[in-house]
Amino acid sequence: MTSDALVEAVGSAAGLCSMASFTPQLIKIAREKRAEGVSLRTYAINVVGFVLWVAYGVLRGSWPVAGSNTVNLLLAGAILALRWRYGDGAHAAKR
Repeated sequence: MTSDALVEAVGSAAGLCSMASFTPQLIKIAREKRAEGVSLRTYAINVVGFVLWVAYGVLRGSWPVAGSNTVNLLLAGAILALRWRYGDGAHAAKR
């Protein structure tokens, strides 16, 4: 039988890996003010998925699921917002 502490540790580690995966993309878009290579559909689906994961985590009472997916939702939402803002390359063309 697996201990609850081990299960929570695995869930926390998975959440941290997911959160870390969005950070480089967010930094790159923010620095370059360009996002035309970022898929609008992919991030829109990610945002919806993270909303559902947060709801699932809350309903199950699982803080690693709810907490990490809340952070992922914020990161993916920020990337999505920047994609809408800079995605067509119009900002770069004005410089």
